[in-house]
Amino acid sequence: MTEVPPGAAASASLWERDEEVAAVEAALETLCADRSSSGGLLVFQGEAGLGKTALLAETRRLAQERGCTVWTARGGETLRSVPFNVLRQLLQPALMSLMPEEAREYLGDWYDIAGPALGIAEPGERQADPQGVCDGLVAAVRRLAKREWPLVLLIDDAHWADAETLRWLTAFTERLDDLSVLLVVARRPGEAPGEGGRRLDAVAAAAGVSDLSALTPQATAGLTRATLGPHADAPFCREVWAVTGGNPYETVELLAKVQDSELEPVESQAGELRALNRSARGGGLVARLEELGIDATRFAWAAAILGTDISVDLVARLATMGREDAVRCAELLRGARILTEPDPATGRGGDGDLEFVHPLIATAVYNSIPDALRTAMHGIAAQVVTDSGLGAAAASRHLLQVHPDDDEELVEQLRKAAREHLAVGAPDAARRCLERALLEPPLPEVHAHVLYELGCATLLTAPATTIEHLQRALGMPGLDDATRVDAVWRLSQALLHNNQLEEAVRTVEAEAARHAPGTVRLRLQAVQFMWEGLHAGETGSADRSERLAELAAGCSGRDNAERALLILRGFDAMTRGESAEEVAELCDRALVNGRLAPGFGWTDTEWGIELPLMLAGAYAYSDRLDRAEALYTEALRAYEVAGWSGGHLALAHAYVGLGHRRRGRLRDAEASLRESLRLAERVGRGLPLYWTASCNLVDTLLARGHVEEAWEVAEQYGFAPPYPSTIVIPDPRSVRGRLLIAVGRTKDGVNELESAEKAAAARGHHNPVMVPWAADLARALAAEDPARAGRLAADVRRQAERFGTDTAIGEALRCAAALETGQRAVRLAAQAVTYLEASPCQYEHAAARVEYGIASRSVAELNRGLALARSCGADGLAAQARQVLESGRGLR
Repeated sequence: MTEVPPGAAASASLWERDEEVAAVEAALETLCADRSSSGGLLVFQGEAGLGKTALLAETRRLAQERGCTVWTARGGETLRSVPFNVLRQLLQPALMSLMPEEAREYLGDWYDIAGPALGIAEPGERQADPQGVCDGLVAAVRRLAKREWPLVLLIDDAHWADAETLRWLTAFTERLDDLSVLLVVARRPGEAPGEGGRRLDAVAAAAGVSDLSALTPQATAGLTRATLGPHADAPFCREVWAVTGGNPYETVELLAKVQDSELEPVESQAGELRALNRSARGGGLVARLEELGIDATRFAWAAAILGTDISVDLVARLATMGREDAVRCAELLRGARILTEPDPATGRGGDGDLEFVHPLIATAVYNSIPDALRTAMHGIAAQVVTDSGLGAAAASRHLLQVHPDDDEELVEQLRKAAREHLAVGAPDAARRCLERALLEPPLPEVHAHVLYELGCATLLTAPATTIEHLQRALGMPGLDDATRVDAVWRLSQALLHNNQLEEAVRTVEAEAARHAPGTVRLRLQAVQFMWEGLHAGETGSADRSERLAELAAGCSGRDNAERALLILRGFDAMTRGESAEEVAELCDRALVNGRLAPGFGWTDTEWGIELPLMLAGAYAYSDRLDRAEALYTEALRAYEVAGWSGGHLALAHAYVGLGHRRRGRLRDAEASLRESLRLAERVGRGLPLYWTASCNLVDTLLARGHVEEAWEVAEQYGFAPPYPSTIVIPDPRSVRGRLLIAVGRTKDGVNELESAEKAAAARGHHNPVMVPWAADLARALAAEDPARAGRLAADVRRQAERFGTDTAIGEALRCAAALETGQRAVRLAAQAVTYLEASPCQYEHAAARVEYGIASRSVAELNRGLALARSCGADGLAAQARQVLESGRGLR
């Protein structure tokens, strides 16, 4: 307990904060030890006035004494709707010191992604991915931190931080271990609503929270005597504590009022303390403000409306007063301890800028403005901000507070602000603007467009909300044909992502029926076939394939609608196990000079990600892995450059992993798939992309021989029925059946594979490589039902020869060899090696070599198989070959 006044440089609010200051000093000691030290995180929390801000100020002082760079920021109660507000404050010192070319050099590829959110680069034309922007901001701060070591980041009033900053904060906190930065956060518990509160709780959980408590009577007495003199008697000091409850801020303010009033600190005067305390807070503060005069009150109100960037000139314009009067009011308010100049040590603000002495004062002043006047002042503030050249997005927080009044200009301002928010990766801010525009309300001819824009704004973050808005937009007049078709397309995407695939199909089908034959109708038909092709339902497959083949037969690939149909037909033929040569020919015709056509790019929104994925999938399972891998790699690079690090990047990593798996690069496949799952976790479980990543990772781990690890992954990520309504490649039932057999649950595995058989038959999926249930089921039944196993193996071989790839035929021969003995097994195994040696799938080739070596008892073949297995990372296969070689029995 602090019994004597803190040092001269320390705030009075640091009384009884020895433990917290010691924690700060220890963290700074660790930070400054060397550049390789791990990051530190401290969280101070407590009710208003308990000294959180004073602790941050002391942290800044101690850090600067040690030569640290310190960046600070503060949330504001009226500024929560301003995206990236707190983060921009935090980085102002660094941003202001960098020339544009320096910023681009330091931020590298992240400049175009994070730069617009930080206000140092112009946004692109398309909607930014919020997850990508968040990752870009994490990378930006990490790079700047390395430049500025040792760096201390201070965030005050984090409970009032904007949602975008809180998203960055949680992501940055997760990566502090390998970055030498000290992050100190102060917040009030329970003040941040919803997702923001959960994010702050996660940050606090990572730090271990220091809960601040009120001052004890002894500390309050010490503070009173340190301020008023040692002659303050005990009854007076006890009354100070009773009046303030030991709240450090209220104690300091009350003692300042005692000094101003020249009240003697003795028992006989203690009765005056309650009245003085009331004048320092709430209604008393408002009364004190009114005593300063109407001009000072208007000035304070205008400052509270602005909340940030409080310059005398800007306040004067909002309060409609001359500069001379504004300067005089600013002086009065500084003298009354209502406003103050920002501490230059924070690095925020320029000449003439002001801020409130404490957030409690700012809140009290803001709440004291009459409701109607407050609304009107926000409207004027919006105009002032716009006229100052700060843009529609900056003005939008004020527009959100204006009462609806059939103002079509306000609707357009909000729509413009929404576009600006989307361009920097702040869809929640865009959503708020468009929802407010709907309340105005828009003119009838504009209403549907606002709903359409609102649906587009929420597509990446809230599919269910998107569905509601777009369905309403489509039910109203006003959308031109092009916008209407795009709305239907986006609605169908949202329905797909919301696991409502059948409704997505019906929606597109109904819209296609409204149009006459032509390009638009053909596009909608292609979208319908695309969703049907991804649907894992069990009806209509044969009829759909016939209709698709008939429609695609007349397509030469002259436009994107025809190219889409060619891709869809190629993918459908691949899943059905038709000729692989025809599959490749169809897919090649959909390309332009061997590349995706303009409009089909991975980040293009006209057609989406599904078509290029289906194209790459058709190539991957038709032994055209060169084309498939080029497409997967192109997708990964496109999303990294564009900063799309949500679901799109997760899918890209999953399919890059699938490409590695098909090639037999199992270690690389595992790394890509684990990264995919890490990214997918941030998007949400249960989505198709999540299944793609988990299914392929389980399949890869089984190929590596890491059976226990594969089972752990399946358990951790819920790789079990019920399965999604969309197709997953490879077939998850087949992969899970193989997993169950591998862990010794043979009966369950057989049941799962038989379930895969029924589902594949109903969908018409007869590609034995993509849906490999039959070969695994044949092996599982070899002992108990050899006749059925033989029939299954024969069917696999027939389907493989129909499909015609080296991989499919080689795998069918491996299956047949596993059911035979003696020389017949040797001949079949040798044939399998011949086909798989010509296949691009090196793991399957390695397995065939090992099996042939065992069947033929050939040391040479076993050694070749062992070398291939090692190069693939197939540890289980390599161990099997090694074991046989080491036994030496019967080998030649």
